[in-house]
Amino acid sequence: MIERYTKEAMGKIWAEYNEWDTMKQVEILASEAQAELGNVPKEAAKDIREKAAFSVERIHEIEAETHHDIAAFVSTLSENIGESGKYVHLGLTSTDVKDTALGYMLKQSSDILLSDLEAFRDILRRRAVEFKYTPCIGRTHGIHAEAMTFGLKLCNWLAETERNIERMKRARDTIAVGKISGAVGTYADIDPFVEQYVCEHLGIAASPISSQTLQRDRHAEFVTTLAVIASSIDKFATEIRHLQRTEVREAEEYFSPKQKGSSIMPHKRNPITCERMCGLARVIRGNAQAALEDVALWHERDISHSSVERVILPDSTIALDYMLQTFSRVVDRLIVYPDKMMIDLNLTGGLIYSPILLNTLVEKGAVREQAYRWVQRNAMKRWLEGEDFLENLKKDEDIAKYMTPGDIEACFDVKKMLSHVDTIFARFGI
Repeated sequence: MIERYTKEAMGKIWAEYNEWDTMKQVEILASEAQAELGNVPKEAAKDIREKAAFSVERIHEIEAETHHDIAAFVSTLSENIGESGKYVHLGLTSTDVKDTALGYMLKQSSDILLSDLEAFRDILRRRAVEFKYTPCIGRTHGIHAEAMTFGLKLCNWLAETERNIERMKRARDTIAVGKISGAVGTYADIDPFVEQYVCEHLGIAASPISSQTLQRDRHAEFVTTLAVIASSIDKFATEIRHLQRTEVREAEEYFSPKQKGSSIMPHKRNPITCERMCGLARVIRGNAQAALEDVALWHERDISHSSVERVILPDSTIALDYMLQTFSRVVDRLIVYPDKMMIDLNLTGGLIYSPILLNTLVEKGAVREQAYRWVQRNAMKRWLEGEDFLENLKKDEDIAKYMTPGDIEACFDVKKMLSHVDTIFARFGI
C-alpha cells in the first residue's frame, strides 16, 4: 500500500525491519525453550538473546547468493552472535519462524483495527442520538417510500459496525496463531514444548495441528473479514454520496474553507473522501479473492501463497486502517440539512402516507385489495398528473364510505410513522 494511505502505527508493523525483528524474537524464544529442554546450553541461549542482531542490507546481500530469505536471515543472526550462533534455528524449519511471526503481526494489526472500529462505533452512537428525531424520507429502489429519521439510518450503521467488531474479534482469534512443528507438522525435529513456549511468550495460540505451514483457511477468513468491514464502509459512503447529490443535498462531507472541488469549476463540492472509501473497498475485496485462492496448497505445503501474502496482508490491513480512521472523520464532521430533508419528505405531496391510509381503510372495514386500488388510483393522479393527493382522497366516493375528511387528514402525520423510534434506539442502550 502506498505511503499516502499508511498510518504510522500500522505502517510500523509492516515495515521490513519490524518483520525481521519479529522473526528474531521467535528465534530467541525458540533457543530459550531449547535451553529449558537441555538441547542448547543456557549460556548460548543468553548469548543469542543479547547478541542477536541483523541489518536488512546484510540479509539482502546473503539472499542474493542463497535465494532463500529465511536462510539469509539465520546466517545474519549467527554471524553477529558468534560461537553460540550455531544454536540459532535449531530444529526449526523456515515456516516455523515465518508463520509464527506473521501470526503475531496480524494480531497486532487486528488490535489496531479493533481500536479503529470501536472509535467509529462511538462516533456513530453520538451522531445517531443527535439526529434521533430528525425526519427524513426513506427510499427503497431509490424511490420515496416512508418517513424515517436520519438517526435511524445512522443506528443501522451502528448495528452493522457492532457486528463488524465481533467479526474482527473472531478473525483475530483465528489468525493470532503460531506453529513450530517442523517440516511436515510431526515435531520430528523439535519438541512440542518449544512451540508452546514461543507462542505463550508472544501472546498467541499454538495451532493444535499444522503441516509445514499454518493452514491458509485462517488467513482467508481474516482477509474476507476485512473485506466485509470494508464493504460496510463502502455502503455507508455510497449513501452519503447519494445524499450529497445536488438534487438531494440532505447531507454532505465537510468542505474546508480553502478546499477546492475542481481545477476549473469553483462551485464544486464533491464527495471525494467517500468515493475514495468505495475505491479502497474494491482493493480489499479483490485481496479477499486472492486469499481464498491461497487455501489450496500442494500436499503439506508449496510456496504459491507466499508472494500473494506479501502484498495482500500488509495492503489490506493498512487500507482498512486508513478507511476506518478517515471515514470516522467523515461521519464525525458530516454536515446534515434537516430542513432539506423535510422538504424532500414532502416532495410527493403526501404520497408517502399511502400505507397509513390503506391500513386505516382496512381497520374501518374495507376489503384490503379494494382499498389498495382506491388509494393507488389517487396516488397515480398525483404521480403522473400532479393533482392534489389529499383533496382527491377526500372526493373519492369509495373511500368516503369508510373515512371522513378528518380521518383522511389525520393520516397525513409524519409522527405516525416515527412512533417506535425510541423502542429501536433502546435496543442499543441509547
